[in-house]
Amino acid sequence: MKPHRTHNQDLSDVLTADRTHHLHPWHDLSAWREADPHCFTSGEGIYVYDQDGQKLIDGPAGMWAVQIGYGRREMADAIASQVMELPYASPWTSTTAPAAQLSERIAELAPGDLNTVMFTTGGSTAVDTALRTMQFLNNRLGRPGKKIIIAREKGYHGSTYLAASVTGKERDKSCFDFEDRLVRFLPDINPYIRPDVMTEAEWCDAKVADLENMIAEIGPDRIGAFIAEPILCSGGVIIPPKGYHQRTLEVCRAHDILYISDEVVTGFGRLGHWFASQEVFGIEPDIITCAKGITSGYLPLGACIISDRVMDRMTGADHDVLFPNGYTYSAHPVCCAAALKNIEIIEREGLLGHVQTVAPHFQARLKALEASPVIGDARGMGLLGCLEGLLDAGRDTPLEVQRTLGARLDAACEARGLIVRPLINMCVFSPPLTISPDEIDAMFDIIEDALTEVEPDFA
Repeated sequence: MKPHRTHNQDLSDVLTADRTHHLHPWHDLSAWREADPHCFTSGEGIYVYDQDGQKLIDGPAGMWAVQIGYGRREMADAIASQVMELPYASPWTSTTAPAAQLSERIAELAPGDLNTVMFTTGGSTAVDTALRTMQFLNNRLGRPGKKIIIAREKGYHGSTYLAASVTGKERDKSCFDFEDRLVRFLPDINPYIRPDVMTEAEWCDAKVADLENMIAEIGPDRIGAFIAEPILCSGGVIIPPKGYHQRTLEVCRAHDILYISDEVVTGFGRLGHWFASQEVFGIEPDIITCAKGITSGYLPLGACIISDRVMDRMTGADHDVLFPNGYTYSAHPVCCAAALKNIEIIEREGLLGHVQTVAPHFQARLKALEASPVIGDARGMGLLGCLEGLLDAGRDTPLEVQRTLGARLDAACEARGLIVRPLINMCVFSPPLTISPDEIDAMFDIIEDALTEVEPDFA
């Protein structure tokens, strides 16, 4: 019989249990059972507290998620109330008021004719649902060969099989398989890497041509979807050149290729709007995927939002085939109740307008960090930011040195009370939307001070 442990364990017991039994996402298996991660114990506003009582600004808002900040009593009350009233209902055979009401609210908030919502367990399953919808549609229309998915290098779309397969981030040291037969990648779109002699408008022309050339090479009759993030967030907050999304949507429309906008990060206020596709980038995609900010991370939930244009082609009196996609926890009533309360808080407190008000100051403080001799690019939009180390500019710097820069800056920030997320030679951040101007200054003051520590070793 294994020994039973209570929840009231001291820190050493917690960390021992974690090292012994808990496999974390993206765990470095070369250091298996040696990792010593932060044990966070509480949170309030934009701050989290660790096992030692240290107060840290949560620069990434968890994982791009905690829009309304920590410690919201009314969120806890809404969740508890729904748990006591009805904690679960099968989405196969029933509905609930929270699920029906949330689907209606999302349809109201989404752009254009995106009026049909399938709830999922998170962003990865939302992306899988979107891609399976494309497959279903083309089978429904008698086009079984129109299934290839085009994606971008540096894009991130999730960890389920299809979502991971369309993810274009570096796959170094990975032993997983991917669905290579159905996926093609376009080159990196980051304007930072364009040749010095090329304008951003010319870069945009080249990136649109990437898509056009691939369609011509493969054949439009074999391509089912193009999936794109409005901003490639996990790839390093990469902002495509102006007009890029509009032009690629036009290309897709011309060839009857579904345009899937992955708004798992940018949805629900990160750029000061409910969704970024139309309000920021001027497009009405065929499908939008979202998660994270939909509940501010208080509970897991995702959604695949499908346009009337797509639904009309999938349904009809002559079509009696089931749509066999769903999850045990689709439309979970407690998660939906949390999302409804989250939307209510964002609206009542005017957080979308707040983001639009404070974002210029956030971006100005971010851009000023380019003065550091080790920073090659400081980029962002809304409450998204990335610092990219200058080391990558030469392309000859060993990967381990690039990682060291990101890790050193991360550690220096953490020691001063700020969490950032290191990505090779980059650090990214996306704080809770409630952050104030003074808190923005506190965050960037820490980063500036941390840079003064690491600069002598890398400049």
